[in-house]
Amino acid sequence: MKLFKTHLLTAAISILVISSCSEQKNESKKQPKTDYVADILITNGTVYTGESAQGQSLDVAICGQVICGLYPNKSKQIKAIQVIDASEKIVSPGFIDPHTHSLAELLSQDKNHNLNYLTQGVTTVVNGNDGGGPVDIKAVAAKLEANGIGTNTALFVGHGSLREEVMGRAERYSTPEELLKMSTLLTSAMQAGAIGLSTGLYYVPGSYANTEEVISLAKIASKYNGIYDTHLRDESTFNIGFTHALDEAINIAKAADIHLHLAHIKALGVDVWGQSEAAITKIEQAQQNGVSISADQYPWLASGTKLRSAVMPKWVMADSQQAFHQRLNQQDLAEQLNLEITENIRRRGGADSLYITEFEDNTLVGLNLLQVAQVKNLSIVDTAMQLVQTGEVRVASFNMSPKDVENFMVQPWVVTSSDGTNGHPRKYASFPRKYQNYVVNKQLLSLADFINRSSAQTAKLLGLEKRGVLKKNYQADIIVFDPKNYSPKADFSQWNKYSEGVEQVVINGMLVIKNGQYQDVLAGKFVQ
Repeated sequence: MKLFKTHLLTAAISILVISSCSEQKNESKKQPKTDYVADILITNGTVYTGESAQGQSLDVAICGQVICGLYPNKSKQIKAIQVIDASEKIVSPGFIDPHTHSLAELLSQDKNHNLNYLTQGVTTVVNGNDGGGPVDIKAVAAKLEANGIGTNTALFVGHGSLREEVMGRAERYSTPEELLKMSTLLTSAMQAGAIGLSTGLYYVPGSYANTEEVISLAKIASKYNGIYDTHLRDESTFNIGFTHALDEAINIAKAADIHLHLAHIKALGVDVWGQSEAAITKIEQAQQNGVSISADQYPWLASGTKLRSAVMPKWVMADSQQAFHQRLNQQDLAEQLNLEITENIRRRGGADSLYITEFEDNTLVGLNLLQVAQVKNLSIVDTAMQLVQTGEVRVASFNMSPKDVENFMVQPWVVTSSDGTNGHPRKYASFPRKYQNYVVNKQLLSLADFINRSSAQTAKLLGLEKRGVLKKNYQADIIVFDPKNYSPKADFSQWNKYSEGVEQVVINGMLVIKNGQYQDVLAGKFVQ
């Protein structure tokens, strides 16, 4: 009897053990492995994926150059070599700036870190806008990666550069032979990884081209799935007018079957204030008719450009610089120049609205054109003509209506950009300024809107694959910022101060800013 009870007890224990093992085995199938090792784990933060409408409590794991998982906060599913505590912070995709002028610095040996963009949370910049992109994309890309760069960089090939390469700054339409040469150069550029064709139809020499020339070239970019990025022929009343320039851009996109991206969309100058509504209606009608259109915008009321581009007539800048300067000093052209330059200054808000932001004579920087004329004891027109013959002069002109800026900003097809140039704080502070002014203060956009239109939406329109979104197997371009302290520090009195509040920046899986400090790491890549 005792032996029988012993057998029963042994059998019961065996059944219990088998049952327990079976339950553990089934449970192990439900639970992810706990011994997985990531390189970096960003934990305890509020995560905006770039596509989400609200923040989520997620941990983000990085393995090598990519995101290898997103998990509920504090799930203890992931062990990592390095853990970043993002408590009370925002975790988002790194921002993508579709319009910068940072190529010269990226090609240099001392500013190739692009720190003014990293401190805004920008991990990818686009160069070659306004028709000024390099022609030899392959050579430029190779040099960028050989030297090392602080941010990822994509490149447009510039229509103005193609024109200058083939026909200089001639004030005429291209011949069939010249157009063929430009087409051949563009084809090579697209094959080398350019993301599209950019034009600056307001600027010389792009302004000398007709619409048909641009359509022919845009068709080539379209063939390689590129986009058409344009500084409109007119954002004001300088030539054909703002809304007619929009018509031209839309017609180019339709004829070339290409995505149209409108650079730094604005209604520039008092003549066109209020035309944002008509422009939006025109764009939306074209979208409804099947034309793919987006735009970018910087959050400032002042534009920035070179003084010659701002106020000099286009015809006077044709051919060489010597020819340009010679025309400025021709007595028989004096009356015409005076009339046209005076009118261009008026369009930009007047001489007291044009501020010198960069010039070799530092004593004039910060003064407006009227003040410079008083200092020199010259007329305003003579002052402008003398300045452009002395050297490169950059100006900022306060020429935009707040209402127009806001009308464009809330459109779902408008993303964030800087158009960063020396002398203007937009180069150092555009993204945090948009956040502070239009998300925090005016509440014109939600935090999710701001992030999505600074990351995922931009990546999509540029055709940058596996970037701009926090998603498994996407490139690990990630920022962590403090929503209470993310703010611009640059302004027009000191345009080159770094922004604050971005605490961690990861580019291609490498931590380049840690606890607010730059790590002297060049992790950027040429992207296409």
